[in-house]
Amino acid sequence: MRVEDGMQAIALPRHVLVVDDSRAQRHMVSMQLRRWGYRVTECESALVALDLCQLSDIDIIISDWMMPGMTGLEFCRKFRGLGRESYGYFVLLTSKSEKTEIADGLEAGADDFLTKPVASNELRARLRAGERMLAMQAELLAKNKVIVSTLVELQKLYDSLDRDLIEARKLQQTLIRDRVRDYGWARVSLILRNSGRVGGDLVGSFRADDDRVVVYSIDVSGHGVASAMMTARLAGFLTGSSPEQNLAFQAGPEGDHILLPPAAVVERFNHLMLEEIQAEQYFTMVFAVIDRRSGRLDLVQAGHPHPMLIRADGGVQRLGNGGLPVGLIAGAGFESVTVQIRPGDRLVLVSDGFTECPLPNGQDFGEDGLTESLRVSSHLSGSDLLEAMVWDLARAAGTESFPDDVSGIVLDLLPKEAGQHCPVASVAQPGQRLFDG
Repeated sequence: MRVEDGMQAIALPRHVLVVDDSRAQRHMVSMQLRRWGYRVTECESALVALDLCQLSDIDIIISDWMMPGMTGLEFCRKFRGLGRESYGYFVLLTSKSEKTEIADGLEAGADDFLTKPVASNELRARLRAGERMLAMQAELLAKNKVIVSTLVELQKLYDSLDRDLIEARKLQQTLIRDRVRDYGWARVSLILRNSGRVGGDLVGSFRADDDRVVVYSIDVSGHGVASAMMTARLAGFLTGSSPEQNLAFQAGPEGDHILLPPAAVVERFNHLMLEEIQAEQYFTMVFAVIDRRSGRLDLVQAGHPHPMLIRADGGVQRLGNGGLPVGLIAGAGFESVTVQIRPGDRLVLVSDGFTECPLPNGQDFGEDGLTESLRVSSHLSGSDLLEAMVWDLARAAGTESFPDDVSGIVLDLLPKEAGQHCPVASVAQPGQRLFDG
């Protein structure tokens, strides 16, 4: 036992409680203990000793087994039930030597046994063993207190970090503040569900000019804060409100801004990641341009799940050729894909949180599962379609807690009159628009 006195710690002698209804036996044992430097308290009954143990800090108890009122065995059992913070080493004095009786003592919580009459050298040996155990217990208790204190501090740090992440999640959600954007002749719907507080997915769109709308879907490698910070940075390079800061545009000869082809845009991002940002990250991406004047959809698939085109008749077409992720290989080339589109068609982009979501059967949801979901819900548009896809994914996975971020974007190509499809040619004539705003 140690008592703190200012800056100095004073070690006090161990406190030993001797319990025996025989006064002579108590005095004989106590005399030896005091000679060895122990603090000693004597009790003639277990009932009195038990009350004392509730009030005093007792290190070692030496108790007779056979006593009137309460036996040493019952005393030991009740002593263990006091719920003390520090351990008490309990020695039973007994003339019993049967194995079953010794087992009863151990079951009640006794640490050691001494046979009457007590031999001095044997008593000393038992006490030294008890002190070693008490020393180890005290050291363990001190370490546990340090651990508890450390855990409390860690919990405070975690709570603070969690609050920051909650705020970061709110900020990240503002990157897609408008879940539905109406461009007149096209409508874009977005969904983003992070698997953690923050995530690495990004979906968005912007108007290039009166006749062209851009949509994109990005999935940054990894999870957590680093990925979320990267998505925020990438979102700044795809802002429609500031073409001079948007990597999809280049300055024109007359001070205007010209939209680059999708392949050139992705190559710009690849150069940005490897030459300027130089982070230990990469991302997959689909960048698509929809032109209502020509009726064309031009896109690049850079390691992202295949874009899906739902035709007005309900058929689902898989687009793209795979491609490399962005930020892996310097000078990598990216192939552009062009398809003709009609009013009533819908372009769907999703992250691999859909396609690579594990199912109970050990397989992934996959692009086949995504295609089937789109076929079943092809009569829906926009937000309803996205919610139906998430519902199908949750049903197949057996849970709504997905292991990866889930994001998607649907671009609805609106007919001239809501709810009607207009007959159009495969390619618009000069000056003609396939979609009216």
